[in-house]
Formats: sequence, structure tokens, C-alpha cells
Amino acid sequence: MSFETITTSRKFVFMKNGVKENSQVVQKKKVVIIAMSGRMMMDFVGPSDVFTTTNLFLKRSGLAEGYEVHIAAPTANKLIVTGSGADISCHLSAVEIRSRIDTLIISNYESEDSIPEDYDPFYKWLSKRTDKTTRRIASVCAGTFALAKAGLINNRKVTTHWTLNEILQQSYPQLIVDTNPFYTKDGHIYTSGGVSSGIDLALAMVEEDYGKDVAIQVARELVVYLYRPGNQSQFGSLLPSVERTGLSQKLRKWVLENLTESLDVKRIADHLNMSPRNFTRVFHKQTGMPPAKFVEKVRVEQARKLLEDTDSTLENVSETCGFGALSSMRRTFLRLLNTTPSDYRRAFRSTLNDLGLGEHYPINVNYIDHTDNH
Repeated sequence: MSFETITTSRKFVFMKNGVKENSQVVQKKKVVIIAMSGRMMMDFVGPSDVFTTTNLFLKRSGLAEGYEVHIAAPTANKLIVTGSGADISCHLSAVEIRSRIDTLIISNYESEDSIPEDYDPFYKWLSKRTDKTTRRIASVCAGTFALAKAGLINNRKVTTHWTLNEILQQSYPQLIVDTNPFYTKDGHIYTSGGVSSGIDLALAMVEEDYGKDVAIQVARELVVYLYRPGNQSQFGSLLPSVERTGLSQKLRKWVLENLTESLDVKRIADHLNMSPRNFTRVFHKQTGMPPAKFVEKVRVEQARKLLEDTDSTLENVSETCGFGALSSMRRTFLRLLNTTPSDYRRAFRSTLNDLGLGEHYPINVNYIDHTDNH
């Protein structure tokens, strides 16, 4: 479907033969970011900075500014209460916006202590936003829940913060939820994963509007990747963080103590004094995965910890965690985390001590004395 780009214009008046004529010289795409209360400021400030930084580069190139950015509140009081130590008073409430919008972004979701009735007008307004009035409708982090509540993403492929995968799917079974990608696009609907993924999504939109060269310049200015390596799975645990009951809770410690051994179904069932068939049936019923998959994920989780916390070689990590050859660990990392062990270590092991700063400058890491020339 094609439609006219939604713009606002600055008009300059010229005189021609004594007659005033209006000339549109700058057209900007109207971006409205609805900041839901009670969450992180990066959810909405991050994407906003991407669009406004794009304007700077377009201006330097002698091109018309790209975006007119508005941060709006979802409620009538126009107040955004954040968890970042600053409350924000907006010029706009979402329900006041009647004009067409180029890009509408819903940042996160209302907080648990919000009054539901305060949001009723907002959801009524949001539910009426279609591809005829809004070129792109997007969400950041838990904002996918808001789009789902408004009925805008039924039967769409969407993502959200990796911790909210099961909750979103259970709450809205008509959705196709995949929390691996940092962002998704399904028609005119765009969704992004947790927090900083909103920056990834905004950069993708800039590339869609103005090309890769502009998007790269913006990414460099913000010191972020244009295409971040990996996906959300590399940030989350492959196993439940809390296992208070059931076979997986009983097995995890034992599996960790025996990672270098061959842990097939018979060996594990013997340890639990169960038949292999009964153990497999009960385990799958409780965890939703076969025992072999559980063991594999325990191996990967332990390997991640060693890569993050130790200087062990990749070969030693692979042997210690029961993968055997390094190539086997590499294939497993690529399949489950969409990254390699070496890339994972580079991404998650950078600390002040690794940079040679923490030990010598524990208070002010920005200060480095250049007077010592020894």
C-alpha cells in the first residue's frame, strides 16, 4: 500500500508581481512518541535522540530536516512519571492529536500502580490509529502490550523484552511472539525488544527513510551499532531464573557437577531412580523441553559464566562444560544465542579492570594523569 508521507511544513512568504505566494521549503515527518509512565527514560529518549540527530546530519548536508519529534503523555495531565529520578511535563497529551502522523511509537506500558481509568481515553484514541492515519505504528519494549490491548496487532509477528515473552503470548494468544530479534516489521507495524532496542528500531526507520549512509552517520554519532550483532537471546538466561520445585530444580546442580560426563537420558534417569521412559515423560511435562535440551542449555549457561568471569581459553571452557571440541561449542552458541563464544566474551567481559582503569582509578574513571611520562 502506498500513501502520502505525513509531513508538517514551514512556509516562507515570497512577493511575485506584488502578490504573496506561500512556498513550502522544509517538510518534516511527524514522529509522535507516547511515553507510558513508570519506566526507563531510555525507552523514549533513545529513539527521540536518533530522529533529532538525523535532523542535524540532513541539515549539514543541505537537505530538509527529516523529522518533527513530539514526546506526548498518554494521560490528560500530560505528566510522565519515570523511574529515573525525573518526572516530565509534556506539551501534548496523545488524545489531543487529531492530525495524521508519520511514525507513532508507544514506549513501554503503564506502571502497575497506574489508574486504569486514566488510560481509557488513550486506548480508545490508539485503537482508531490505522495505516490510513499513521504510516508506521511501533512499540518499544513492553509497548507491544499497549498495541495488543488496543487491538492493533492481532495475528502479527511481534517482539518485546525477552523477559516478557511468555506473558505476552499467554495474554494475547493471537499474536506471533518472537523475542529473539531486536525489532520486527509486519506490514505497517514495527515492534522492538527491551529498552535500548528502541534505538536499533529508530535507526532502521531512518535507514528506511533516508538510506544507509545517513543511518550510519547517526549511529556513529551516538556510538552505537547500526546493526547490533546477535539478538536478544544473548542477554537472557536460557533456563528459568527460579526453579523451586520439579525435576529441573533437582537436576541443575547435579548436571553442573557432572558436565564433563556423557549425560544421556539413561544416566540421568538412573540418578533419579526413575525409568528412562517415565523420566522423559515427566520432565517434558514439567519443563516443556526434552532432557537433552535441558542439559545442553545448562552447558551453555555455564560456558557463558566462564567466558564472562574467567580468562580460561575457549578450548578449556568447551572441555569444562562438556562440549568436547571447540567447534561443537561454537555451533551450539550460534544456534541458541546467534553469536560465537569469542564474540560473546568480547561483548560481555569488558570491565574497568580489563581496561586497566578500575584498580588504579576506582573513584573517577574519567581522570587519567598524563603528567607521568615514564
